Amino acid sequence: MNETLTPRALGFAMPPEWAPHAATWMAWPYDDEKWLGYLEPVRQEFALLVNTLARFEPVHLVVHDEESERDAQSRLTGQIHFHRIPHDDVWLRDSGGIFVANAAGALALVNWEFNGWGGKYPAEQDNQVPRQMARLLGARLFSPGLVLEGGSLEVGAAGVALTTRQCLLSPTRNPGLHEEDLEAYLHDYLGIRHLIWLGEGLEGDHTDGHIDTLTRFTSPTTLVTSVAEDPADPNHRPLQENLEILRSLGSFCIVELPLPRNPRWLEAHTRLPLTYANFYIANGVVLVPQYGDPNDERALEILRPLFPGRSVLGLPSQALITGGGSFHCVTQQQPIGPIWKGENP
Repeated sequence: MNETLTPRALGFAMPPEWAPHAATWMAWPYDDEKWLGYLEPVRQEFALLVNTLARFEPVHLVVHDEESERDAQSRLTGQIHFHRIPHDDVWLRDSGGIFVANAAGALALVNWEFNGWGGKYPAEQDNQVPRQMARLLGARLFSPGLVLEGGSLEVGAAGVALTTRQCLLSPTRNPGLHEEDLEAYLHDYLGIRHLIWLGEGLEGDHTDGHIDTLTRFTSPTTLVTSVAEDPADPNHRPLQENLEILRSLGSFCIVELPLPRNPRWLEAHTRLPLTYANFYIANGVVLVPQYGDPNDERALEILRPLFPGRSVLGLPSQALITGGGSFHCVTQQQPIGPIWKGENP
């Protein structure tokens, strides 16, 4: 890599999610076949999510085609800007560009390669989304040439971040690269100074253990981490091992966040990765997925004291989770700041 042209060399780094937002980027769901017949209930939940978020900050909504735009416009109100961009799916946390900021607050975008979570799903159109975002904003776009999904990385303050070995070291993403290689890329393109490696993720998670289903920063010094309280649950052991790694650091206040009590299955053989850790931190609000589970309210009670100054709201995600993700997976924050219009190569 040319270190003189990396974001870090030019003074850029990725801000934490709790930094003030100019907007959130999302993509409207389409294609009932892709959603296994759940498209209408997914759109109902998605509309509630977007309309709630738009009360707190603007939303840039990517729509695939005329039908998507017309349907979204009929359901949505508030600070919403529509952009016609062909895409494969709604998971902009993973496919969208990641914003980085310099000391003056100016913003640029990092364009990681997206290969459908290791070649599991079509991704050609999704892989073009960061370029389209940069075109719409007139922003400088950095392209490391490395496969990385935004949901695989949790960024806190002072260049500290978390990830999982299961995902980042997957041979279907960047074969031949080792931990130190990946750390170098994250240092140079996102300003990550210290990367904390956890182990495995949730059963049934097709992302191979994204950190945003497991462990999240709520402040520079506090982490919430998912736990499976039933020792017979296959998630119990890997989540307990992640908890022990976090405790061994001695640097953070660790808050345990239980998984939903009742597992759910898709087509009787695929466990859905239900988790409350897939919340989204926006201006003045934290949006937490709810699954009609006995632990729904308990999760909100655990999270509310951790976000002083923000409302912590639960919204339904029983249909959306059939696609394998929830609120954090479908959002990508744009921090406040002017767009840095450095020349793109």
